[in-house]
Amino acid sequence: MSRSPARRRVPLRLVAAAAATCALTVTSVAPQATAVGGRPYTETYRPQFHFSPAKNWMNDPNGLVWFRGEYHLFYQYNPSGNTWGNMSWGHAVSKDLVHWRELPLAIPHDDDEMVFSGSAVVDHDNTTGFGTRENPAMVAVYTSHYKDGGKQAQSLAYSTDRGRTWTKYAGNPVLDIGSKEFRDPKVQWYAPTGSWLMTVSLSTEHKVRFYSSKDLKNWTHLSDFGPQNAVGGVWECPDLFPLPVDGDPQRVKWVLVVNINPGGIAGGSAAQYFVGDFDGKRFTPDDDGSYTPPPGVTVQDFEGADYGTWRTTGTAFGDGPVPAPEPGTSGTSGVEGGGLVDSFHGGDAETGTLTSPPFTVAGPYLNFKVAGGRHPHVPGSVTGDSPTPEGEVLAAFEQDTYGSWTTTGTAFGDGPAPGTLPGQNPVTGQDGDGLVNSFLGGDATTGTLTSPEFTLSAKHLNLLIGGGNHPSGSEAPTAVRLVVDGKTVRSATGTDSEELNWVSWDLGDLAGRTAHIEVVDQNTGGWGHILLDQVMLSDTPARPRSTETAVNLLVDGEVVQSETGTDSGSLDWASFDLRAYQGRQATIQIVDMNRAGWGHVMADHFVVADQPAVPSVRRASWVDHGKDYYAAVSWENAPDGRRRMIGWMNNWQYGNSVPTSPWRSAQSIPREMALRTVNGRLRLTQQPVAGVESLRGPSVSVRGISVADGSVPLAAGRADGKALDIRATFTLGDARRFGFKVRTGEGQETVVGYDTRTRELYVDRTRSGAVDFHSDFPGVQRAPLTARDGKVELRILVDWSSVEVFGGEGEAVITDQIFPSPDSDGVRLFAEGGTARLDDAKVWQVRSYRD
Repeated sequence: MSRSPARRRVPLRLVAAAAATCALTVTSVAPQATAVGGRPYTETYRPQFHFSPAKNWMNDPNGLVWFRGEYHLFYQYNPSGNTWGNMSWGHAVSKDLVHWRELPLAIPHDDDEMVFSGSAVVDHDNTTGFGTRENPAMVAVYTSHYKDGGKQAQSLAYSTDRGRTWTKYAGNPVLDIGSKEFRDPKVQWYAPTGSWLMTVSLSTEHKVRFYSSKDLKNWTHLSDFGPQNAVGGVWECPDLFPLPVDGDPQRVKWVLVVNINPGGIAGGSAAQYFVGDFDGKRFTPDDDGSYTPPPGVTVQDFEGADYGTWRTTGTAFGDGPVPAPEPGTSGTSGVEGGGLVDSFHGGDAETGTLTSPPFTVAGPYLNFKVAGGRHPHVPGSVTGDSPTPEGEVLAAFEQDTYGSWTTTGTAFGDGPAPGTLPGQNPVTGQDGDGLVNSFLGGDATTGTLTSPEFTLSAKHLNLLIGGGNHPSGSEAPTAVRLVVDGKTVRSATGTDSEELNWVSWDLGDLAGRTAHIEVVDQNTGGWGHILLDQVMLSDTPARPRSTETAVNLLVDGEVVQSETGTDSGSLDWASFDLRAYQGRQATIQIVDMNRAGWGHVMADHFVVADQPAVPSVRRASWVDHGKDYYAAVSWENAPDGRRRMIGWMNNWQYGNSVPTSPWRSAQSIPREMALRTVNGRLRLTQQPVAGVESLRGPSVSVRGISVADGSVPLAAGRADGKALDIRATFTLGDARRFGFKVRTGEGQETVVGYDTRTRELYVDRTRSGAVDFHSDFPGVQRAPLTARDGKVELRILVDWSSVEVFGGEGEAVITDQIFPSPDSDGVRLFAEGGTARLDDAKVWQVRSYRD
């Protein structure tokens, strides 16, 4: 569960959507994707060879165990809707980890508890007494999230009919430490001690705790591990398992997987891992996580009673640095020395700046520590009030009625609101007294407000917008749309804030056209309302007011580099590259212009150095470098002894908003895990399970193709498809980047490439179809990958709404969702900045596992 530190509590609806077992902001959605001909499992984005439930919301994989010829996949499931809620255990089984059969709901929530994540074991020795040795019970060990008070504790349920029906243990909970952040037990049989071993998360403490039991009912604390490496979000869904090193059964290491949200390598949710030893009581990592930043000259350490020559504006930063808290007494950690900058003075509502005196840039890098809110600097924004540009005001909403604007539903009432409505946090940033405010009656009301038609007679349309962050492309938007000829050509939404801010639309390609504005509120969940004021045509774009919590480098008065926090109180290293600004005048400015949740910034220890400092998120080891691989856990009790893992193919940044219906979310392809020595370092590697090959259909092979700067269809279009398995080997040439473009169509493509300069595998989904349903969705994800003997090997699995890319021997993996149009099914070969050679490639069409 994603929470702010105790001293930084914010209203519930301002907190980020939760992680593996909980989402704090839940939105209601309406269907968009439709099945072909009304047939199930043929909806526009329905995965064909990844498991997804027939309907409703799914997240974490749970209870992964093999028993009597079946691999069991339980999962977090909402039996009542398509967004997070009513957490229960859904259930599916497979004989080969590829062909899945969905079974009825396994363990439902009830009036007292939601059934959060956990694991399942087969009690062959009947240690619990739930079954017999002849008919051993399957036992689920899950987290009870109690609805009254939110406490989390570990509980049991058991089944004696191969998991088809379940009984909750009357003595639940079996492990209760009185915490609201204690969850996701992974249980296994530990043979050396003849006992059960539990690995469970103390989420906000960034710790994993180990327990032992003889009967699954009575547990003894063994040890704790952590905090270490990435701690920018809560720790969840841990997993501990042994693997042979480089296939040598005489050399075994243990792998501890810890999922984290937010704070992942690509932003939001991710799975990190540690390699080390386990002695039955304690996990000891090979790398102790210590880090010494590059030495340099300290220019500001905030150890004094005041800021010295640094100057402040506003009230957020107070009169001087704040003392570092005692370890474990607050949500703040990572302070260098005894003081730091912290703009939480008086709460998140305070704003201001802290600026260094000018200095001459004389070193290569400026290293420092930063934490706090994730509110990046927006280029062109104004610190302080932004002047209203001159132009033609179409609507100022200062009258008692909407005039010629028309409404539907109840959200907008009969006329503009006089500011803040009952039950609403204070509304700010409007121009004048009146504004559009769909909080009328609370977030549960819906409706539309539509302007009369007008001519786009200026270069820009400027608007003041606030309210919920539910973009026009999502299934339950709170948005303002510009509509021309019945099509939405521009749209904007709020930022989950009651503070209105300027948005400007460039009308250059729409000059002289007739348009109208639609204000839409179709959302009944948290932040399910929209604010609008001062709609105007102007030849000058409005500049938005800054809402950043950032550390900025200014050269000649302009922000040239910027860093922000990760919605975390853990200070981490960041670095500004100064090499392009040698000899020029610069200043450092720490900015807090945000009044919403996590509306503060922390900073410490500015040092000029010859090398950049490396943040913990880059020092950590990651199972997957994509945006959409979380809550990764592995199967127990596999008959061949191999370790196979699966993850939730989604991200809590936008999980509730992905444009699918009547289901939401899929699981990744199951992967076989290994520990291999790569470039002198032990790495967790992975490959799709072999069963995927049973779904292969017709194939196309190509060899010896050189591609110059540009792109060409692969195999003259004979390799096109929406569900593909691609194997390819490239030889490096002089191209800067090369690879494939998949799911290509009119204006759409997903780029799977290799960057020779950075030596990285990457996936670019900025043009992958529907990307505007959330601002965190479009982007480029990267994973380090070293070419071997001048060659790069790729395995790419393309499904109707995902790509999974495995580089080398599986040491570089990127998993991303994509939402292209159904007719975007092309595959192209590309190179940039030179020529690359495709040695060979084979592309298989992949059938649905349901066929």
